[in-house]
Amino acid sequence: MGNHHRKDAGVATAARGNAEGPVAVAPREEVLQPEKTVTVLAISPHEEDHLFLASIFSHTNWRLRAAHSWRDALALIARQRIPILVCERDLLDATWKEVLAELSTMPERPILIVASRLADESFWAEVLNLGAYDVLMKPFDATEVFRVVSLAWLNWKNDRDRERLLRNSVLTPGYARAAGL
Repeated sequence: MGNHHRKDAGVATAARGNAEGPVAVAPREEVLQPEKTVTVLAISPHEEDHLFLASIFSHTNWRLRAAHSWRDALALIARQRIPILVCERDLLDATWKEVLAELSTMPERPILIVASRLADESFWAEVLNLGAYDVLMKPFDATEVFRVVSLAWLNWKNDRDRERLLRNSVLTPGYARAAGL
């Protein structure tokens, strides 16, 4: 599923999946990956999700952290900067909606991507309307995972850059909004 509010042009993939798992593909220059290592947190009670995502990110500048519950995830988020969360739709100790609500109270809010085997158009619309970034269908497709996570990271980074520019600027917030900053 794609997110309607972002630009996808020029996205290349670093890994492709097949029946035997992800296969490495040499990244092209326009691949949307960070220049330095950036952490993605996978929150899922299913170890196979963590293993598959780790195999996708092993060929990139992404570092995958894994949590089996929302409680474990909160402990990781408290200790380090994590811009992207890939969260199972229903965890043992929380739903994606509860995760999203708690993330909204954080000063440097990570972007939430919801993973689900059951994802129709109405679920996708609900996820976007409530403020999560996108939905990843399970079983995961390596190309789609890399594309969605890359674009989510760019979105997160652009938000941080815009906030830093506004903090360091002499522009009034009203003028900055009018200028599209």
